[in-house]
Amino acid sequence: MNRRQGDLTHTTLAVLFIGGLICASLWILRPFLGALVWAAMVVVATWPLMLRAQRLLWGKRWLAIAVMLVVMLLVFVIPFALAVNSIIAHSDQIVGWAKSLGTLKLSPPPDWLHSVPFFGEKLDAVWRGYAASGMAELAAMLQPYATGLLGWFAAQAGEFGLIGLQFLLTIVLAGVLYAQGEEALSFVQRFLRRLAGERGTAVAVLAGQAIRAVALGVVVTALVQSLMGGIGLAVVGVPFAAVLTAAMFLLAVAQIGAAPVLFCATLWIYWTGDMAWAIALLVWTILVGSLDNILRPILIRQGADLPLLLIFAGVIGGLISFGLIGLFVGPVLLAVTYTLLDSWTREPPPEH
Repeated sequence: MNRRQGDLTHTTLAVLFIGGLICASLWILRPFLGALVWAAMVVVATWPLMLRAQRLLWGKRWLAIAVMLVVMLLVFVIPFALAVNSIIAHSDQIVGWAKSLGTLKLSPPPDWLHSVPFFGEKLDAVWRGYAASGMAELAAMLQPYATGLLGWFAAQAGEFGLIGLQFLLTIVLAGVLYAQGEEALSFVQRFLRRLAGERGTAVAVLAGQAIRAVALGVVVTALVQSLMGGIGLAVVGVPFAAVLTAAMFLLAVAQIGAAPVLFCATLWIYWTGDMAWAIALLVWTILVGSLDNILRPILIRQGADLPLLLIFAGVIGGLISFGLIGLFVGPVLLAVTYTLLDSWTREPPPEH
């Protein structure tokens, strides 16, 4: 009995000691955890691309890593910095634009708007009211919101700077993971094998497939949508196209899509009297908005067969729970959990 008590005490103390070390380590690494999670997701999702780049670059790993990091810099850091700087630099023009709405003459609504089901009559009446009375009332309503929003944005400029630094830290950590990818994978497989035997290796593979599916389905679709939408805005001459492109990317990641921004831009072009460009942008809006239903399912199934509702819930729940990083972490966590549970439930029960 004393031996059993001694073994239990020894095991309990060992577990508490290891748990304390893990908690202390996580506390020390807490400032870097967000960037580390992002870097790990990016590396797992783009590892096949890095290996392909290495084969094309004469087998030089460091050249492939340099190319991948430059691509990450161009895709994430530079557009984010340009968008923030553009909003700050043009803050006075944005306020002036909100004030100038009062002098904008609104054309009458198209005849077909009245026949749109559910909201056509109400929207037609509101449109005709603003066309008759002018936009002064709407400008007076929007001006305080525009001024308050820009004031909040200026006050949060430091926070955006920290996010930019986190992006840079993510790129640095991604470079380290690219260089040590095989060793990191071996450590993860050994750890999971220690926990769950041979099933642990399968867990690592399934988790990687789920991460790749989310990265392809959510992030790549958002990039394609926002870039195509930004090109359309730049061609028709909508102001602040870079800022609106960044907004479309965030909305697309949040599973809302780029269509709301493009639709508002289409209405603005129509109100300015350029009917031809308005029709062209409307057609482009329909094309870009339809990518959600075409491109995303195809890309998600390149990594794993995941329900789209799971991705949507992960993005919204992650954003509410973890903030900006939750846009990416939330769907990955749900996708990994769903994949592992689905694999576990499909295994035959053990024979007794």
